[in-house]
Amino acid sequence: MCGIAGLMTPGGPPDETVLDKLADALAHRGPDGRGRHVQGNVGLVQNRLSIIDLEGGRQPILDGQGNAIVANGEVYNYLELKSDMAGQAFATGSDCEPPLHLYRHQGPAFARSLRGMYALAIHDGKAEKLILCRDPFGIKPLYLAEGSPGLAFASEPQALLAAGLVKPELDPVALAELLQLQFTTGTRTIFKGIRRLAPGETVVAEEGCVAESRRLPALPAGGPNEGGLDQLLDQLDDTLTESVELHQRSDVPYGMFLSGGIDSSVVLALMARLNPRGILAFTAGFPGTKVHDEREHARDLARAVGARHVEVEFTQSDFWALLPQVAAAMDDPAADYACLPTFKLAQEARKEVKVILSGEGGDELFGGYGRYRHAMRPWPLTKSMRRKGTFDGLDVLRDGILSHWRHGMKLAERVEAMPGRTRLQVAQAVDCADWLPNDLLAKADRCLMANGIEGRVPFLDPVVAAFAFRLPDHLKVRKGLGKWILRRWLETALPASRPFEKKRGFTVPVAEWIAARPEIGHLVAHQPGIEEICHPGKVKRLFKDCTKDTGFACWTLLFYALWHQRHVLGKIPDGDAFSALAERI
Repeated sequence: MCGIAGLMTPGGPPDETVLDKLADALAHRGPDGRGRHVQGNVGLVQNRLSIIDLEGGRQPILDGQGNAIVANGEVYNYLELKSDMAGQAFATGSDCEPPLHLYRHQGPAFARSLRGMYALAIHDGKAEKLILCRDPFGIKPLYLAEGSPGLAFASEPQALLAAGLVKPELDPVALAELLQLQFTTGTRTIFKGIRRLAPGETVVAEEGCVAESRRLPALPAGGPNEGGLDQLLDQLDDTLTESVELHQRSDVPYGMFLSGGIDSSVVLALMARLNPRGILAFTAGFPGTKVHDEREHARDLARAVGARHVEVEFTQSDFWALLPQVAAAMDDPAADYACLPTFKLAQEARKEVKVILSGEGGDELFGGYGRYRHAMRPWPLTKSMRRKGTFDGLDVLRDGILSHWRHGMKLAERVEAMPGRTRLQVAQAVDCADWLPNDLLAKADRCLMANGIEGRVPFLDPVVAAFAFRLPDHLKVRKGLGKWILRRWLETALPASRPFEKKRGFTVPVAEWIAARPEIGHLVAHQPGIEEICHPGKVKRLFKDCTKDTGFACWTLLFYALWHQRHVLGKIPDGDAFSALAERI
């Protein structure tokens, strides 16, 4: 896990001062070392969080034939790739070296052989090309800016802003998406002039411009495959066991985040099977609030498998104290309140481990969300996902702010409605296209990397996806329950999980905490970013009467006010949310 960035100019060497600024802005992603490669019109920088081959895996890695690589993430099948390249001499034990040799033999199609999470850049010195590549699920981020002085890329948009390559000007459509959806869609970011590489995209650049782009899909084509339940349960066991085993490859200590839900219970059961000496599990809880506290159930699960269990309390004081840091970390913003406990869990986990496994992706691949059941209904009862936005009917935003906010969702719905797919599969694919990479995975990447932690997601593996996505619908959703086959597997693998009991959804009590301090509304209302999009008086009234129904809108404006301070106005957060916002009053 690292931070990478670079420049390709139309001609002449890249500005080393700009490379310095890019590297400095990404220092938090790689506290264990810094590397640089400058040749011709290309410059690459990398900040390293060392996980595999701690001493020998420093980057950039060169192949002696004019090619260099910098990478962020992990290629889990690196040992198998090395075995397949008989006769190839390897200079390091790093998981990031095999892609460099694969590129030399396979060209830009090399990513088809990779199994992992990665964002990487290869400089082909002889052909004078720059190749940028992102994993099919978009687990690892990568951003592009084209213009003067050519093509620039970085693991985070804020690095491109800090280096002066792009101005912090906002895209109004992306802003509307953020307010209504809590994330932004497609490859366009909230910043004009910065785009994401799409999940699975490989870009070839020449002379400072994108010359070619191709994409590797995360999900297989076609409708469900049939099969007997016993056979599919055995295949599920084999597939998930192999994936978790690969995701545990590490030269540093690792643990897991345990919520007590179905997905993290599956990961716990498999890690316990593969680690007879025990595992370390971290769970967040919200004491003294009205939301469900998951710690008791998680504690029982940890005890059942002999795991050491660390319980992390997240309080109202934590909310106000950490929110400015969280907003600062979320430079590609997602107003997802789960970023709050994720950030504190990472702070605590970093005291003992450098790698964390978690259950992201289980809902998307195995049909866990309630909205999927609505999507499965026959026409005209079927419902499009995310038809309503956070601010619908609240009369808080200025006229015109919310125009076209659902266009990105409509595009994803059209693209993913491939022949042969069921309604459920289309809904899953739409979530995998945007919600997963641009909210859940972005949140996890920023909150963990801000604390020097690598996050791994064994559900989001190409072999797991090829199996899970084409399961029959009735093994995903049955009798009103999603992830049915995972629940059936857990009945045997971890009976203490009580998988067929009704589970409560994960909630962070942000509305409760905001309602306890309504005076924050006055500070929010008069922030420059809020005044541009809202009527200040209506914002104050919204916070004064913060309820369960309006709490998410209050949270979104609070998050956005702090985010705008840091990433548009350039203010470094100092103190808690009240102190940070009071500077404007």
